[in-house]
Amino acid sequence: MPGTVQTGARLGLGQRLAQVRQNRLVRQNLVLFVGGLVAGIGGFVYHAIAGRVLGPATYGQVAFLIAVYAVGTAPALILIVVLARYTATLAARGDAGVRSLLGRTARLVAIPCLVAVILTSLLARPVAAFEHLGSTIPILILGFSIALIWQVAIPRGILQGLQRFPALSLNLSLELVVRTLAVFALLRAGYAVSGAMAAVFLGLAASFVLGLYTLRDHFKRVGARVQLRVMAGFSLTAAAGIIGIQILYNQDVILAEHYLNSHDGGIYGGLNKIGTILFFLTLSVSQVLFPRVVEAVAKEQHPGRILLYSAGILSALGLCALVVFAVVPGLVVGILFGPRFSDATPYVFPVGVIGLALSLDNLLVQFFMAVHDRVFVPILALAVVAEGGLIFLFHARVGQVVLDVLVALIGLLVLLTIRCYVLLPTLHAGSLREELPPITA
Repeated sequence: MPGTVQTGARLGLGQRLAQVRQNRLVRQNLVLFVGGLVAGIGGFVYHAIAGRVLGPATYGQVAFLIAVYAVGTAPALILIVVLARYTATLAARGDAGVRSLLGRTARLVAIPCLVAVILTSLLARPVAAFEHLGSTIPILILGFSIALIWQVAIPRGILQGLQRFPALSLNLSLELVVRTLAVFALLRAGYAVSGAMAAVFLGLAASFVLGLYTLRDHFKRVGARVQLRVMAGFSLTAAAGIIGIQILYNQDVILAEHYLNSHDGGIYGGLNKIGTILFFLTLSVSQVLFPRVVEAVAKEQHPGRILLYSAGILSALGLCALVVFAVVPGLVVGILFGPRFSDATPYVFPVGVIGLALSLDNLLVQFFMAVHDRVFVPILALAVVAEGGLIFLFHARVGQVVLDVLVALIGLLVLLTIRCYVLLPTLHAGSLREELPPITA
């Protein structure tokens, strides 16, 4: 009899694991997680190759240009969220407006793309002189790269809204794989900073072509004309959510560099990167959550269960990383930054908690954006101000800055959770019915 009980227990556990593997949300998260992981590794390898081949002085120029490029990607992130929400609503009601959405958005975005190229062309010479660059070519390539990432965002947002996560995962991976292979070849050929920036452009170009190819089935459909102006209101909400999260994981580095001495500022900068590893490791969960919640709302279903499952998946991934941070913090620091950053070791686990808190904050922000609840905006703004204020008041050493950020992000998580607790009971079919995006013939 005991043996029978144990066998039954094993079968029960096996059945549960099979159910987990068959769960649509879990499978979607796994697919996008792989793509994000490949992209993340590719990003680190790109910088490692550039740093080792070019040396500290020349690599500093590449780091500056990549930082400017990162700022230029903010509109692309907003565009992805806006298009994902619009596309998910179209798909949920069975409309074939994707072709029109892709074409009209591409034409509309082409205008700021042209402005970006012209602006960087005009500023290329003074920027090159200010940053002691030997050539204006890298800055010109930067302008084209920023313009191209805005176009790349269009098929990515549509793929996310259609929940074509394998195609989206491949798209994210291909960009960084091509970028890494290209930077190795171009630097070996002696193209230095221009080669490093050309690699960025080539990765984006490959990703854009692949994005259009994966949507080719919609090109054959005679879609109705979509009205882009209905996206304007949500664009403001999306901008507030995305920019707010970006400020939360960037302003602490800027303020720490200002208030701490040069050594401690560098240590905190390394810690911030360690924390954001966990954030980007779990980013795929919120990318899957967003269109699933939009779909649930459009189909008059309750999205609360999707949020709870997603939070569970994110927490499980985050806790795995936290175990590593807690057991071998010195190894983490050593692999990523080397022995000169050993002073960061005591703070690896706390910044891991910061990364997990930021990930959960972002998940809730994505949920609020999906249901178009604007109450989170002042809460997020309060957290941004609180984080900056705490660092302004308490910055005597690295540990104080870490504690400042931890308090701000956990406080934000508590407030967002309370808002979610109040909002969830109201998410019924009648209370959440929004005006569907109109389509005209």
